[in-house]
Amino acid sequence: MHARSALFDLYGDHLIARGGWAPIAAVVGLLGGLDITAPAVRTAVSRMVREGWLEPVERDARGYAATAQARARLDEARARIYRTTVQEWDGHWHLVTVERQADRNARARLGQSLGYLGYGALSQDTWVAPRESPELSGVLRRGGVGHHAFRAQYDGQARRLVEEVWDLEGLAAAYRQFAEAARQAGTPAEPRQAFAARSALVHAWRLFLFSDPGLPDEVLPADWPGREAAALFDRQAEALMPSSSRWVDQWLEGGPRSAA
Repeated sequence: MHARSALFDLYGDHLIARGGWAPIAAVVGLLGGLDITAPAVRTAVSRMVREGWLEPVERDARGYAATAQARARLDEARARIYRTTVQEWDGHWHLVTVERQADRNARARLGQSLGYLGYGALSQDTWVAPRESPELSGVLRRGGVGHHAFRAQYDGQARRLVEEVWDLEGLAAAYRQFAEAARQAGTPAEPRQAFAARSALVHAWRLFLFSDPGLPDEVLPADWPGREAAALFDRQAEALMPSSSRWVDQWLEGGPRSAA
């Protein structure tokens, strides 16, 4: 788990619900429990400040708060991770054409951003998703990428389109692997271990946001393993939350006595 990803997970899973701010000492202590060093945390924080995700805010101690941009991204991610809203599908697709990026690194960054928002590549410059992402325009605007968007209907079998755009076999295998690892990890009750276990669980599950756009049931096999994996994630995340929250609160209140 990289420091930057761990920071996103920490703010999204715990800190946004507590006001979106934390002392840097608490952030370093919490991520230290995940074997992430203090220099790595501080470097990642500085990078996220430059990117507009965090901002320094002095309260009783030096700390960092999630920006409006970060709150919007984390709220959207939370809705997808915990499926807090019913995502019905009307049979239409959101089609986006983007201006060609000459730089290979720029193309890779754009592809990663679009993949996270739920878009799959039909071609180098044409992307499709089962639903429009509310973040799309903002992400492309901040990247200086011109685009055109359409609400489209596919003239053919939707399942065939999905199989061409997304690697369903690989995604199914990843869901089975996640479920097996989650079952083996268990649900420790001790706060520090529960925090580490929940962090690992949420991090592993969040990675699916980059590969699974939330495909509708209508285009998925009846035995799709993502459904079982999602149910397992829900159960384990809920079981780990009380003890995990106690560990976070201890650090926000100055740190656990054992860490003094």
